[in-house]
Amino acid sequence: MLEGAMTAPAQHDRILILDFGSQVTQLIARRLRETGVYCEIWPFTASDDRIRAFAPKGIILSGGPASVTEGASPRAPGYVFESGLPVLGICYGQQTMCAQLGGAVEGHDHREFGRAFVEVTADSLLTRDIWQKGAREQVWMSHGDRVTKLPPGFRPVAGSEGAPFAVIADDTRRYYGVQFHPEVVHTPHGSALLRTFTHQVCGCRGDWTMGAFRAEMIERIRTQVGKGRVICGLSGGVDSSVAAVLIHEAIGDQLTCIYVDHGLMRANESEQVVRTFRDRFNIRLIHRDASELFLGQLSGVTDPEVKRKTIGRLFIEVFEEEQTRLGGADFLAQGTLYPDVIESVSATGGPSVTIKSHHNVGGLPAHMRMQLVEPLRELFKDEVRALGRELGIPEEIVGRHPFPGPGLAIRIPGEVTREKADLLRKVDTIYLEEIRAAGLYDAIWQAFAVLLPVRTVGVMGDGRTYDQACALRAVTSTDGMTADVYPFDMGFLSRVSNRIVNEVRGVNRVTYDITSKPPGTIEWE
Repeated sequence: MLEGAMTAPAQHDRILILDFGSQVTQLIARRLRETGVYCEIWPFTASDDRIRAFAPKGIILSGGPASVTEGASPRAPGYVFESGLPVLGICYGQQTMCAQLGGAVEGHDHREFGRAFVEVTADSLLTRDIWQKGAREQVWMSHGDRVTKLPPGFRPVAGSEGAPFAVIADDTRRYYGVQFHPEVVHTPHGSALLRTFTHQVCGCRGDWTMGAFRAEMIERIRTQVGKGRVICGLSGGVDSSVAAVLIHEAIGDQLTCIYVDHGLMRANESEQVVRTFRDRFNIRLIHRDASELFLGQLSGVTDPEVKRKTIGRLFIEVFEEEQTRLGGADFLAQGTLYPDVIESVSATGGPSVTIKSHHNVGGLPAHMRMQLVEPLRELFKDEVRALGRELGIPEEIVGRHPFPGPGLAIRIPGEVTREKADLLRKVDTIYLEEIRAAGLYDAIWQAFAVLLPVRTVGVMGDGRTYDQACALRAVTSTDGMTADVYPFDMGFLSRVSNRIVNEVRGVNRVTYDITSKPPGTIEWE
């Protein structure tokens, strides 16, 4: 997270999560937010002064891939144990807490990964009313090292076969450590343990709601913008839509939205964007049909990264043209979400691997000299949807599956043409119609069709065909970071396939992509 990037309203209790690089640190924040507790994730390198200024009610130390037994492994800031605040260490967080407070951590041949069971040997404030002494409870482990000696003041509460100190407690100082991951669903009582820490141990009220966020953010937008002019790039997706409506509620006609239609949207989406935001919400909206420009520039382009960068460059150029016609603006609104903020700085401050570029990451050119308005940068995706419902945005937009900025271009491997885009739109429409008719849309994170760069032989009407093949994709996920294939029954897939080959002239074969993420990505390009 960027230094000083955001600050929660002072009237809300907050918890600070210090990140040591775990792949599931975001889940800790999501679990806390679900109970109405505001929290932020910062790198473990956060300064003492910054933590003090944030004034948390408690601190959580996340897991991480390092080993405490290595000399250069990360440690919690000294202020954490000098502040008098409650502390919960999770996995690596427990280990570094013990190492820093006088305990010992060692590597061990008996590692634990996945489901494990702990024997509860004592009571504690953390486990009160959740786990009873003598019980055997399921948890989810992921560790090689383990605590072998407790620091002064600590006592064991539960242990497993591979971790004798799977839960430890110092109720006097309100320090707790767990070797397992309570934030994942595979620890059945994990959410309850986290809630006990935040509400009972730390004394958080749990009063952070979308209604409160809406009112507070409107005031913050008004304070930031003053009498300035704001422009917002509206895509029709959930994030930019919610940001636009929230900002409009705050400053009215000081906001102008620019919708750049690159000709690669799904069927009827452009019309829906104009109808919803210009007519329903009375937002100033510029609709620029730039489909000829985009499709012309994509002619002959087959490399996925070149496609994305071409679309990103053109989007900026068209957007800049339109804002120049407006006479400029003081602020640029973006639908940046909290996961984007977290991932902008890794736990160690080091570089991360770029899997694929995103056309809307990085903002507009510096010479445009606009300040950013990012009202959603404190929210996760599910919270953005909740805020959208609070604002009265239609469910067909708020509940919409994620859609990539480059649109259908990255669902057409190979060269993109208007003909291919039109063909894919028809296939995609049928697929989504059948998903909705079956009542499955909300159970699926993302579903779409891909037009494959191959032609196949078929037989239709006693004649030979040589037409396009398409692939269908549907996944379940909580945050898009990992995903599993949605298990349609064969009757559903057969029905969809039959409709596509009968109703879409030019497609004679349908396949279903059953690859999880990882090893695949959700999108094909």
